[in-house]
Amino acid sequence: MTLPTHGSGTTATTTDVEADLEPADRPLTERRLGLLLLVTGLIGFAAAFVLTVEKFWLLTNPFYVPSCTVNETVSCGPVMSSPQAELFGFPNPLLGIAGFAVVATTGAALLAGGRLAGWYWAGLQVGAVLAVVFVAWLISQSLFVIGALCPYCMVVWAVTFTICWYVTLRNLAAHRRPRPDGLLDFAVRYHLTLLVLGLAAVAGLVVVTVQLR
Repeated sequence: MTLPTHGSGTTATTTDVEADLEPADRPLTERRLGLLLLVTGLIGFAAAFVLTVEKFWLLTNPFYVPSCTVNETVSCGPVMSSPQAELFGFPNPLLGIAGFAVVATTGAALLAGGRLAGWYWAGLQVGAVLAVVFVAWLISQSLFVIGALCPYCMVVWAVTFTICWYVTLRNLAAHRRPRPDGLLDFAVRYHLTLLVLGLAAVAGLVVVTVQLR
């Protein structure tokens, strides 16, 4: 189906018109979501890459002091040297390098106007949820078992939560028919506020735990 454009003889498909709209019940257009995924994916990739390099230097030189070492509490060394840092038999940051590369590539594709299939979004959703579960476990291990915080890891935590939040909102908004009221509508309308509050809650937990130690 095509729709005529005003003031010209050209036509635009319904899909093209819808792509330029920003419905009130969507937190982001596909292209804005693409920008968010590209930026967060690149930030997460950079943090994971630096962690991998630091891990390599630490393995080759046991006296090496990681660049993210601030004091006894804020230090990557104890975290990198812990068994939790190699849960699957290899450094955890390698998972981040692969995962964030996929996220950044997805963002670039959306920015270029690409249309991704439903199965791709479902796979991205599963990956994002698993990443959040893994990050939540790592947070608990850092706070209550290892007793140290890695700044680069905290960057990864923040972008992982952000990616999962917006991918989830996008998928829920894309599948709801018709537009519902209630909790989902509230979450979509105040997406940024809720994200900030969530990240602040995690930061508060970290600060309180460190203070009580």
